[in-house]
Amino acid sequence: MDLKLFFSPVDDSVHSSIQSVSSFFRNIKAYTEKMPDYQGAHIALIGVNETRGSGRHPGSNHAPNEIRKKLYELKKGTGAYRIVDLGNLNPGVDLDETYVRLSEVSRILLESNVLPVIIGGSHDLDYGQYWAYEGFDKLISFLNIDAFLDLDDKHGVAADHRHLHKILVHEPNYLLSYTHLAYQSYLIDPSSISVLEKLYFEAFRVGQMKTKLQEMEPAIRQADLLSFDLTAIRSSDAPGCDRAQPFGLTGEDACQIAWYAGMNEKLSSAGIYGYDPALDDAHHKTASVAATMIWYFIEGYYHRKNEQDFKSNDFTKFTVSMPTEPETLVFYKSKFTERWWMEIPGTGKSIYSRNSIVPCSYSDYQTATNGELPDRLITALGKL
Repeated sequence: MDLKLFFSPVDDSVHSSIQSVSSFFRNIKAYTEKMPDYQGAHIALIGVNETRGSGRHPGSNHAPNEIRKKLYELKKGTGAYRIVDLGNLNPGVDLDETYVRLSEVSRILLESNVLPVIIGGSHDLDYGQYWAYEGFDKLISFLNIDAFLDLDDKHGVAADHRHLHKILVHEPNYLLSYTHLAYQSYLIDPSSISVLEKLYFEAFRVGQMKTKLQEMEPAIRQADLLSFDLTAIRSSDAPGCDRAQPFGLTGEDACQIAWYAGMNEKLSSAGIYGYDPALDDAHHKTASVAATMIWYFIEGYYHRKNEQDFKSNDFTKFTVSMPTEPETLVFYKSKFTERWWMEIPGTGKSIYSRNSIVPCSYSDYQTATNGELPDRLITALGKL
């Protein structure tokens, strides 16, 4: 399919002043005059000027280009870049058509083993991102990072306040797990958290992120899809969000999460949403944070270790005897990255075999050696 039909090129004003050969822009192929060939690329950037989900007119938010201005000026990172920027996706006649266009383009890229990075407007665009996985005959682990939990199901409510509900009820259902990071308790209806718990989905407060960010890494490593609403970042670091809060993740925290996500060999798409340039400060601080997040995501991608063969000599296997069912638990530790995985009993030959070995932490292994079932195991068994 000719993707040029879906896109508008990146405006000359975004890149015309960039001369440095070591700049990010000079080391990728962007749609300026000619649409780049995405075949053989590792990563494809997609801008989406769609804001109707938050109540604004389409195209009124030039978030992708403002983020590009900051990203393009950064220096190239490590790795042999094979990155294309496809330009800005043309919005549909209505919001639903934009979702369809985004899902179709993302699906084409996924089928070509190209990782789409969506630089979007409102957070509801992640519905199109999720929809792209329909028909792949695999169950998806969804990672959402947001100060809010957008589970509203009432008609008349803005789409970016109810997109999560739309994803949870989407048919056919191919959602295996959902993990929510950095929510803020005083912004969330407690009953919404109860809904997630009943579904064996996970949600972690921003306070837990602050004190145990490394413990969140296994949850990030489990994801197939990353959806990041910049509202999760505190307003002093990212003022360009219409629901920005005085508390939240720091810009540094967000970059650390992006690095973890990029390193995740399983993760196949990412979206960064919620930026409104009209609300940003004079220095476009929020655009800088988003651009740096993308840079770190790409840096993490080019540090992937492809740690998938747990039977190889690259892993140390630990078998722990348990006082109750299951009789034993099996853990794997990478000899190179020292990351941990845990085998879920009874899933090896089922439809869940792709998710039979899940990321975990050293503390999960310690819990098992003390004769207790790790919470991560109980949650995984509930999902499966």
